[in-house]
Parts: sequence; C-alpha cells; structure tokens
Amino acid sequence: MDGIKYWIMTAVGLAGSAIASLFGGWTNAMTTLIIFMAIDYITGVIVAGVFKNSLKSESGALESKAGFKGLCRKGTVLLILLVSCRLDRLMGTEYLKNAVCIAFIVNETLSIMENAGLMGIPIPSPLKKAIDIFRNKEQ
Repeated sequence: MDGIKYWIMTAVGLAGSAIASLFGGWTNAMTTLIIFMAIDYITGVIVAGVFKNSLKSESGALESKAGFKGLCRKGTVLLILLVSCRLDRLMGTEYLKNAVCIAFIVNETLSIMENAGLMGIPIPSPLKKAIDIFRNKEQ
C-alpha cells in the first residue's frame, strides 16, 4: 500500500510542477485567483441549491447545465491566464500575468459579493454600486 501511495504522491507532484512551470512559476496572485474562483463557485451552488435564487437558471434553482457552464468559464479564465503567462515569458516581462490575474480576481470578488447579496447578506453600498456597474457592462 505504501508503494501505491508513493507513486500517487509522485505523480501529483510531477503534475503540479509541470503546471507551475507552464505558468512561469506560481505566485500569490494565482493562488488568490484559484481560491476566489472556488469560493465563487461554491457560493453560486449555495445560491442555486439552497436559496433557489440563481440568476443563471430560469427557475433560480440548481441546474447541472449552468454549473457546467460556470466550470467551463473558469477553465477558460485559466487558459487566458496561461496565454498571458506565456506572452510574459516571450517578452521577458512579468506584468501581463499579474494584470490579468488581478483583473480576474476583481471579477471573482464582484461575483462573490453578488452571490452573497442573492443569499440576503447585506452588501455595503460601494460594493453594490460596483456590482451594478459590472452587471451593466456585461449587457
């Protein structure tokens, strides 16, 4: 059993190293983005599954198609981040990766706040305004 555990840990370590290498090294901004993406997804599932108040489905309830679309969007965000990392490497810079990462962190933050509002949690006025601005720009 220890042999299997060793090989699994080795495979996970190699995969993690390969991914970090593709992204030009792992940064705190990237960790923050991944955490915020997970929080956004979880709060979205709570809004739909518990509160039945989702803006992503007609009924407001949990819907597998909407969940899958959300995961596809988040995967595409990571692909865009990967493109920005590779462009930074090509140009010998580091600012593009950071700018893209921060932009998506802001986007995830607004979505988390929107989900909290849909749960009935009071949102401070400046954040409500930012969410409204963001929502209007999407349309």
